[in-house]
Amino acid sequence: MNGSYKTSIEKAANTIQASNYVIALVGAGLSAESGIPTFRGKGGLWTKNGEPGPSQFQNFVKNPKSWWINNLDEQQDLERTNFRKVIDKAKPNEGHLGLYKLEQNGILKHQITQNVDGLHYAAGSKNITEIHGSRANIRCVSCEFKTPRAELEGRILKLSCSEKLNSLPPSCQHCGGVMKPDTVMFGEPIPSSVLEECVVQANKSDCILMVGTSATVYPAASFPQEIKSRGGKVIELNPSETSLTEISDISIRSSTSSTIPDLVKKLGI
Repeated sequence: MNGSYKTSIEKAANTIQASNYVIALVGAGLSAESGIPTFRGKGGLWTKNGEPGPSQFQNFVKNPKSWWINNLDEQQDLERTNFRKVIDKAKPNEGHLGLYKLEQNGILKHQITQNVDGLHYAAGSKNITEIHGSRANIRCVSCEFKTPRAELEGRILKLSCSEKLNSLPPSCQHCGGVMKPDTVMFGEPIPSSVLEECVVQANKSDCILMVGTSATVYPAASFPQEIKSRGGKVIELNPSETSLTEISDISIRSSTSSTIPDLVKKLGI
């Protein structure tokens, strides 16, 4: 542990101990260390295939049945299928486990994650808002009711071709609305209940950890700015500079699977 890094860890630990309500904004950099490529980074799905356009959600709304037929066909897009399999096989890394320890000890009050892989829960954390949704669920576009994705897809895939067509798109058992994957599409608003919870947590916070996020996607990137504007502290844990480095009180440059455990250790946990 070099001097500069050690000093940054010590400053971060002191800042956290002096804060009343610490939250974390977590991005793809944390999950990358579990073997999940970032969407925009090297080897990422969008790097290879291009980002979905802003009409992605509108296309779903126009013809959800066609969208579901395409989505359930693993041969339709092999890159997408392989990407999903990587997510499904991934395990939490030391960074996820460190965040769990911080939560378990009452230090970390909440995590707002941009990741859809569910690894925070697999690590044991409970106080989480998945701002971009979860790959594990599907959600009603009308009432926001959620149900496990694997359960529904497993049932549909067992049907005959004609039965499958008649069962799509899946309908909500509560309000009859159309169900879609819980992951937020391009052009789709963040579900109101999710955004409200993020705002509540950001308003409570006087210290935010920016963990493995490039801080370029809004509204998530706005939370550190809001906390900073109220006099709160921003601690960045990321190997590279980001668009919010300039407002960060402390920046720790290393992999999050190292920085978080080192921070946990410094806090005496």
